[in-house]
Amino acid sequence: MTDLVIRALTERDAHLFNTLADPGSALVGRAVMGIRYATYAEGGDYRPEWTYVALRDDKVVARAAWWGAPEDTEPVNINWLDIAEGELAAGIELLRTAPFDTEYELILPAAWKDEPATRAAAELRIAAAEAAGKRQLVERLRYTWTADLGLPERPGRLEFRGEDDDEVLLDVLRRIHSDTLDAHARRAIAEHDLDKAAQEDLDYFRWYPEAWPQLAYTPEGDLVGMHLPCRVPSGYAAGFIGVVPEQRGHGYAFDLLAECTHFLAERGVERIVAATDEGNFPMAANFAKAGYPVTEKRIDFV
Repeated sequence: MTDLVIRALTERDAHLFNTLADPGSALVGRAVMGIRYATYAEGGDYRPEWTYVALRDDKVVARAAWWGAPEDTEPVNINWLDIAEGELAAGIELLRTAPFDTEYELILPAAWKDEPATRAAAELRIAAAEAAGKRQLVERLRYTWTADLGLPERPGRLEFRGEDDDEVLLDVLRRIHSDTLDAHARRAIAEHDLDKAAQEDLDYFRWYPEAWPQLAYTPEGDLVGMHLPCRVPSGYAAGFIGVVPEQRGHGYAFDLLAECTHFLAERGVERIVAATDEGNFPMAANFAKAGYPVTEKRIDFV
């Protein structure tokens, strides 16, 4: 077997990315979202210098693309990984060689485990990621609400106020994450502390192109939690739903999600994405109650 060459693409040869023969690449990854690889110069959202290929005899046998928003100076994650048949070792070597240490987000159809070809394509990428030193953190459910589904009814139990003070938001996030099911927050707490978990979420709030944090209170003025209607690079999202521990058990997460949906819909938004960890059964039940269908699943590797 000839030697492997691993390198970044350039704008001039970015077309090489689309020459890989891999039927699994149509079943998982961003192809699930109907997205084709293209650079910013070509009207897409990838950068050739953040895109790596593994070549054998000048033929692409593995490829990976790291992604970030237009203003980012470093990639946020890797969300595209494809490997030709029999070239698992090349995929592993590509991940080990590329100079980016980010999460790998494996995008999957909602029923990926039920289709043998899709499951095989997913397991190939899981094997490559794990062999390259990444570990699975969490599988997440991704939802998409559209206007034709109708708006969830507002329970009317809470009062909502916009809040943009970072210190106030950090305090609320600390309270929410002091007892959380969220895998990313739990990891930040385990590896650092509660302040780190709160700061990571606030950093994401500030990373979004637009965000309108809303705090929720009882009629008596007691804090219940927070929801975050926001604009993300791909559209609009219910970016965060959280209830402080002392207010749990009353179903308030549904109130927050309903309000978040109305907030965006009243501003003309007709498509809202959201996500929660697969093991967060209470939040998953609230998404179902609010009329949000599961449209994808995603596995995050760290």
